[in-house]
Amino acid sequence: MGLVFAQAIARSALQNLSFVNFVTLFVLDNSNKIQIKMHMKILKQTIRIAAVALCGAIATSTAFAQKSKLTDPEIASIAVTANQVDIDQAAVAKAKSKNTEVLHFAETMTNDHKAIIAQAVALVTKLKVTPKENAVSEKLKADAAKTIASLKTKSGKAFDKAYVDNEVAYHKAVIGVVEGTLVPATANAELKSLLQKVVPALKAHLEHAEMVQKNLK
Repeated sequence: MGLVFAQAIARSALQNLSFVNFVTLFVLDNSNKIQIKMHMKILKQTIRIAAVALCGAIATSTAFAQKSKLTDPEIASIAVTANQVDIDQAAVAKAKSKNTEVLHFAETMTNDHKAIIAQAVALVTKLKVTPKENAVSEKLKADAAKTIASLKTKSGKAFDKAYVDNEVAYHKAVIGVVEGTLVPATANAELKSLLQKVVPALKAHLEHAEMVQKNLK
């Protein structure tokens, strides 16, 4: 990926070449060797940019690899925490909101996420797996505490909008984490299956939240 990116930059740079101080490069493009003449100054810039791009790609790959090393007990903890966060935020909505749609959504979040936690607890009990706290679950809790503190400072329409906007963003993020990180990293087939079965419910929640969000405008 880094080489392809560097080649693209090189071709773009050729448009601004002068006719002196050229250096000849040979690169592979779709299995064919092509010759590129490049001004030394632009070459240096290209190398720097390509190096930054490559470092970024490596950093991204490293971060993904670190996430993929999560153990099943850690994944179980993340799953339970993510659901509990939504239950806690729904509790604030049920205490503060007067909007019928918001209250109905909050009640749905409470019931559905409690049911998911119950399934997760039953499974880890059966598998004799003890959920283990980790950096991801701790970050979820810390972020949730900040969100709840912020929500408690609002009231009326401002509260409703803030709560629902957060629910839209939160469900998008959780769906991404479950599909992109937790499912691929899960070793136990039953735990992986449970996570996969939860995704449609999360997507239904997202659609519900987006509908309420639209009606609040």
